[in-house]
Amino acid sequence: MTDRPLVLVVDDDVTVRDVVTRYLDRAGYRVEVAGDGEQALRAVVARVPDVVVLDLMLPRLGGLEVCRRLRRDAIGVPIVMLTALGEEEDRVLGLELGADDYVTKPFSPRELVLRVASVLRRSREIPARDGGAEPILDGDLRVDIPGRRSSLAGRELALTVREFDLLAFLIRRPGQVFTRAELLERVWGWDFGDQSTVTVHVRRLREKIESDPTNPTRIATVWGVGYRYDGASARPPDAAAEAHSP
Repeated sequence: MTDRPLVLVVDDDVTVRDVVTRYLDRAGYRVEVAGDGEQALRAVVARVPDVVVLDLMLPRLGGLEVCRRLRRDAIGVPIVMLTALGEEEDRVLGLELGADDYVTKPFSPRELVLRVASVLRRSREIPARDGGAEPILDGDLRVDIPGRRSSLAGRELALTVREFDLLAFLIRRPGQVFTRAELLERVWGWDFGDQSTVTVHVRRLREKIESDPTNPTRIATVWGVGYRYDGASARPPDAAAEAHSP
């Protein structure tokens, strides 16, 4: 079936590639593999996959540099990183560079398949419950939730899957404060995980939608609690839709 989503698995460990390929194939995905960063970039140029599973520790060209180049070239494919348990600094840097999710080694192949399915679903879904046909406007910020597009001062924003999800969630709920744990659960769909993921994504989002990210006027930090959307002209959520939204 040619309509099966395509996953590019980038890892220099043949055993890891084989195991991940087998599980993804069973889950209904097509799989291409690459053994180093340069091969991965060539594969993306030849055919952009639906998701990239990217190991950070690669020969010839590291995973962080691969991630950086994909985002630099505005290739919006979702990226799920594979990181070692002790590589927290690299994991945070990968998220800052635009990765959407991560799994730490040693990992469960089933968990990886679930993470791939999650980022793919979020990148493709039309979230009817998170907005109607009309874009949400906040000054010069425009967010088209069903179309998964956003722009600032008329220029389209290059947001990753998770960045867009976070913006869409917050802008529909202006004035409401959410803890990092709540955002992790309601935006990422995780009931556990590294909450620094939320911090990194908020920082990246501010860099793209705030005129001064160090003094944000849209996404405010509520010290000791979490984050709140303060955009003055954001449309308040429909009460009925809010009651049934995730």
